[in-house]
Amino acid sequence: MARKPDLSAYRDFDQITARLDEIVGQVRDKDTSLERSLDLFDEAIALGSKAVDMVDTTNFTPSELERLKPDSPIDASSPEKEA
Repeated sequence: MARKPDLSAYRDFDQITARLDEIVGQVRDKDTSLERSLDLFDEAIALGSKAVDMVDTTNFTPSELERLKPDSPIDASSPEKEA
């Protein structure tokens, strides 16, 4: 049985998303074994759960809540804006 991933180093959402991006790259690598891929999958699930917990316990300002709505346009100054 795999041991539970240590997530103590991930203190904010940006750190979690950066690590998730790294995991995606590692899993896509043809040289990554199935066993390693499964370990990375477990870590990704744990990171996703931690991110959900962070969002659930965050007190957003009204403007932040507006930006999080699915139908809300992305602000031009936002880094998420696609070219």
